[in-house]
Amino acid sequence: MAAVAERGATQRTAEEIVGEVLGRARAALATYENRDQGRVDEAVTALAWSIYKPENAKALAELAVRDTGLGTVESKITKNTRKTFGTLRDLLRVRTVGVIEDDPARGMVKYGKPVGVVAAVCPSTNPAATPVNKAMMALKGGNAVVIAPSPAGYETTATTVGLMRAELKKAGFAEDLVQILPSPVSKETTQALMAGADLAVVTGSQDNVRRAMASGTVAIGVGVGNVPVIVDSSADLDDAARKITASKIFDNATSCSSENAVILLDDIYEPMMAAFARQGGYRASAEDKAKVSAGLWIGGKLNRAVIARDMAVLAEKLGLSDEAKTAKFIMVEDDRPGRDRPLSDEKLSLVLTVYRARDFDQACALVRGILEVKGKGHSCGIHTADMAHARALAAETDVVRVLVNQAHTFGNGGAFDNAMPFTLSMGGGTWAKNSISENLNWRHFINITHLVTTIPEDKPSEEELFGHYWAKYGK
Repeated sequence: MAAVAERGATQRTAEEIVGEVLGRARAALATYENRDQGRVDEAVTALAWSIYKPENAKALAELAVRDTGLGTVESKITKNTRKTFGTLRDLLRVRTVGVIEDDPARGMVKYGKPVGVVAAVCPSTNPAATPVNKAMMALKGGNAVVIAPSPAGYETTATTVGLMRAELKKAGFAEDLVQILPSPVSKETTQALMAGADLAVVTGSQDNVRRAMASGTVAIGVGVGNVPVIVDSSADLDDAARKITASKIFDNATSCSSENAVILLDDIYEPMMAAFARQGGYRASAEDKAKVSAGLWIGGKLNRAVIARDMAVLAEKLGLSDEAKTAKFIMVEDDRPGRDRPLSDEKLSLVLTVYRARDFDQACALVRGILEVKGKGHSCGIHTADMAHARALAAETDVVRVLVNQAHTFGNGGAFDNAMPFTLSMGGGTWAKNSISENLNWRHFINITHLVTTIPEDKPSEEELFGHYWAKYGK
């Protein structure tokens, strides 16, 4: 009994543990030269270099795969470098502290100011790249950040945070501008962090997103993906197959932007399936389909033993043929999406569901049906030479992003050949119960003070404002 009493007396609450971390963050923030854009940019660059440095990018990728069992080393090296490089490009091109905009004609000057301490909740799928990505944005806004990692990726994230802190110290900044919750991370400590911070930014578990929204702290949560992509009759089929394949197999489909389904127009259905086969796709038989459906979900939940695994492992565990084991991904054909059809759900694996559409209108309807199962608000795409089709899909589909003739995984979160901001966190708008309908970026990490001076009066006449209405309906 004495031992139990002693443990009870010394055990700290989640609030006490988090309170110490937040105290250090606020002390570091007080020393941060965050009114000097040059120094802020040096801090951001230090964080970027901590993971972009070739030996670090490789070591963190290897550790992430060993730590979580998810994805591939080569893909995670690409994430650690490409996303970081692109984000650094975006961040170094903008002002975020001091005067960030001056418009004399409108009598408006805008000042960027910090939000304070950011709680950054990160997923196991990207235990290195996402913490650095969020930390870069947070410090760009003049803030401090505390990372709440997934328990499954804790070692990787802790190592990543250690590298960031070392680079900050080298550049003359307080290391505690970037911290990680102490191990073991729990729902209680994560919740206490979100409640105690000034801003919570959550990527990953939708449970964490909901908890953040209920924490009392201003919160930004992002939605789940389940990307459907149309290949229409005018598409370059081999180009589409190459891009979709590269995107689907990247990091063994851990990305929320990975294609989960393709909708093929009837007149190009078989030629497109042949194009996929040339890229290494394996066309599942009816027997294979039954095995995939039975093994990919256990008790209605994705089977962690097969998601984000190499094709050989996936095929072995699902009981598929040797031919399937040597393929790059599996194509499973289905006739309709629905909540009673698991293959229309997010799969986080090298399984691509294929639907046939009799015409473009039905293809769009299938996209919307898939997104109603999961992923509404997130993204969809189209491969086409007909921009009228692309515009129609965008106009009629409730998603934030519609990519045209692009590999989703490489374009959705920012690319060097499109205008999307580089990020690893993508908002889905109110469709996904998210507070943002854009890619998470530096704008979400600052407050803005508006200095307002008078300008020549801009007051129209009553006739200018009401005239059309009066003429049509009377006064």
